Amino acid sequence: MRSLLSIFKKIKFKKADIPKASPPDGTSFKERYDCFQKLLADNNSILETMADMEEKLSGDYMFDMHYVNSKCDILVEKVQSVIENLDSLSNGEYGGLYDEFEKINAVIKDTLAQKIEIPVTDFTIPFEDVTKDMVRSVGGKNANLGEIKSRLNLPVPEGFCISAHAFKRFMDYNELGDKISVASLDPVSMAELTRVSKEAQNLVLKARVPSDLEKSISDAASELERKAGHRTSGFYASVRSSAIHEDAQFTFAGQYKTILNVAPEDVVSAYVEIIASLFTTRAIFYCKSKGFREEDMVMAVGVVEMIDAKASGVMYSRDPTDERKQGVIINGVWGLGKYAVDGIVEPHTYVVSRDVPGTILEKNQPVQQDMLICSLDAGVIDTRVPDYIKRMPCLTEEQVITLAEYALVLEKHYGKPQDIEWALDLNDNLLILQARPLRIVAEKRSKSIPRSLPGHKILIDKGQIACKGVGAGKVYFVTKDEELKSFPEGAVLVAKHTSPKFVTVMDKASAIITDVGSLTGHMASLAREYRVPTILNVETAMKTLKPGQEITVDAINRSIYDGRIEQLIEAGKAENPFEDTPVFEALRAVLKSIVPLNLLYPEDKERFSPKYCETFHDITRFAHEVAMNEMFKIGEGAHRKGEAMKLHVQLPLDIRVIDLGGGVENGSGKITVDNITCIPMKALLKGMMSIEWPGPPPVNVKGLISIIATTTMLPNPEKAFSEPSFAVVSREYMNFSIRLGYHLQTLEAYAGDSINDNYIRFLFRGGGASHDRRARRTQLIKKILEKIDFHVDATGDVLDGRVTKYDRITIEKKLDIMAKLTVFTKQLDMTLFSDDVVNWYVKEFIKKHYAEETKPDT
Repeated sequence: MRSLLSIFKKIKFKKADIPKASPPDGTSFKERYDCFQKLLADNNSILETMADMEEKLSGDYMFDMHYVNSKCDILVEKVQSVIENLDSLSNGEYGGLYDEFEKINAVIKDTLAQKIEIPVTDFTIPFEDVTKDMVRSVGGKNANLGEIKSRLNLPVPEGFCISAHAFKRFMDYNELGDKISVASLDPVSMAELTRVSKEAQNLVLKARVPSDLEKSISDAASELERKAGHRTSGFYASVRSSAIHEDAQFTFAGQYKTILNVAPEDVVSAYVEIIASLFTTRAIFYCKSKGFREEDMVMAVGVVEMIDAKASGVMYSRDPTDERKQGVIINGVWGLGKYAVDGIVEPHTYVVSRDVPGTILEKNQPVQQDMLICSLDAGVIDTRVPDYIKRMPCLTEEQVITLAEYALVLEKHYGKPQDIEWALDLNDNLLILQARPLRIVAEKRSKSIPRSLPGHKILIDKGQIACKGVGAGKVYFVTKDEELKSFPEGAVLVAKHTSPKFVTVMDKASAIITDVGSLTGHMASLAREYRVPTILNVETAMKTLKPGQEITVDAINRSIYDGRIEQLIEAGKAENPFEDTPVFEALRAVLKSIVPLNLLYPEDKERFSPKYCETFHDITRFAHEVAMNEMFKIGEGAHRKGEAMKLHVQLPLDIRVIDLGGGVENGSGKITVDNITCIPMKALLKGMMSIEWPGPPPVNVKGLISIIATTTMLPNPEKAFSEPSFAVVSREYMNFSIRLGYHLQTLEAYAGDSINDNYIRFLFRGGGASHDRRARRTQLIKKILEKIDFHVDATGDVLDGRVTKYDRITIEKKLDIMAKLTVFTKQLDMTLFSDDVVNWYVKEFIKKHYAEETKPDT
């Protein structure tokens, strides 16, 4: 080496462009690292919160709007903190993120702030003026009855609605909106639920009805008495709930109160009782479990002439257990229908053909002992069924057929199966009391999937489930991005490592398997969004499975079977009972501004920028990527600082260490390897010290001449062999700028407990040989790095490689290999006179240093 230096000293050098350290911005290493640490912590919190929110869409958990609101609040706080820390770390270079954050946050706020707008209407509205489009004004039950009366001309009792606007007037007048709050109530806690329910009902029952509302109700009741006078001499009313979501998509069946046979003078007090029933324990639980907001709890009321029914009951326009059956089912009882809907007595049952009009397919007419009837002085009473009718059918065949015809008319009008209440008055007139959508129960599928199926071979039975489900298809290996372009429909994607770029084929993939990955990582989040059955951290998928092999992925029991197993595929199609609830709709809506990832390619400098951030996920992805780049620069200015400690180590390197906190134990001006507590630095030094450092390699004349010729373009060549290498460290972090002659390489690593934080980045540049030899050295390093799962970009003699999201132990092992690679390739460019030599060196390194690292532990 001395003789080579003596030659260099005699040569006149010319200046050329070489990498220069970034000018200091006044921020200390410690301050920048603290920002980086906070950003990582917030990033992990965001990913975990996103994963938790997505998991709720599986249908396995009960949650309410309070959950959605609180999680969104956490995300807003954490994303804002990420931006602030990136701003400090980058010296304000990415201020545009604030604008994108505000846009996204505004959309989320608008989504969560969507409240039921209560139209301003009269306090009372007669049925003949009501249509199905007036649900927000009169509630679902009233809207349906008004529609049937005004547009279908089917027989419906006379009645009127007490509007949602009247409810608002009542609540505002008594300031009940400020006194009653169920938003933060935990629906699982029955004690708390009961307490809040009792308090709320007491407040309502003690409240006063405003005089203008009271007059409107009284006047409407008098008008109803006049209209209904022809049917009976003594007028009474039925006062029924009609909440704005009732008898629509959600039935609220039996949740609210109905008061039968109410005298005209008692309608106002009955109205207050109906309002109070909005806050019964069961009603609050139903609303919370279905995810309705507190603002959705709006009660309109129907006041209907009381039908002193001879018989009454319920009918379904289709069989609710099997839509394929072609029959209208009619249930009926003697007396009032409450005993039918509450199941107090066994009803008479008739099944009428839908295909052959007028054909009764089945009859069942049990003996009825008890019935409910109207009392002469208001209210209802239970009584015995008279002997002369107890064994008789409650409906004639003609009446049964007429009811079936009504059912089919209603189904056709509404375009879906109907659940209908009916009554037969004392004059044998049939009337429709209520109609609402009938929920058809889909064919039940077993949710209990056995851990293993006899007769079927399990190939792999380990890993972590990122998205539950079962998928089957042919194995398709993805080892590089280009292979995604030819991904076949229905294949199972198998890869070494997760990647957010897999999103481009998630609509095609039947399942995803990776050997390495994080449940809270970007791809896992995307898999849940697309509902692709996914198992991560399988470890052996790339070795065990074969391209084109047909497999079944049970991402419920973490089992991967050989072959296609239809039994599992069918069983894995679990229903989500909360799929169409308001809270699911709200969660799905806000997640559109939170979860989707649009920034997939950091190398696309044009699109990988703040202005293309459309979701919180985009912002965190961008910030995390940029933060790593900003921290990578930390070593460039290390030599400018006076905080470095000299590391005394048996290596041909002059290493100076700057401790950000936790990286050096009992450090002073001079330290040894024993003082190093930095996890990645210890792993790297261990590797460097475990291998013999070579002397100058054999050099042919052409190699020496190329070095001499190239070196004339570099300033201060003798300094290149004497400049120190700087390492900036903490307990989990290392940024090590290593100078080996004319070769400059920076090795940055983070090795902590969170897999999402962990990464290694390696930057290599420079060299003293001719361009072609430097390029070969770069290609040699590139090929070796790709063998150990690095993603590498190389141009000329500049190489940038990285690997992310491995557990700490794996990161340490890879750093050990990187240390040996550093020693192995020292000054190799002088010998790399052909591509064949490059390939030989690659094989030699893999055989000597990588194979031993991949041997199974014994």
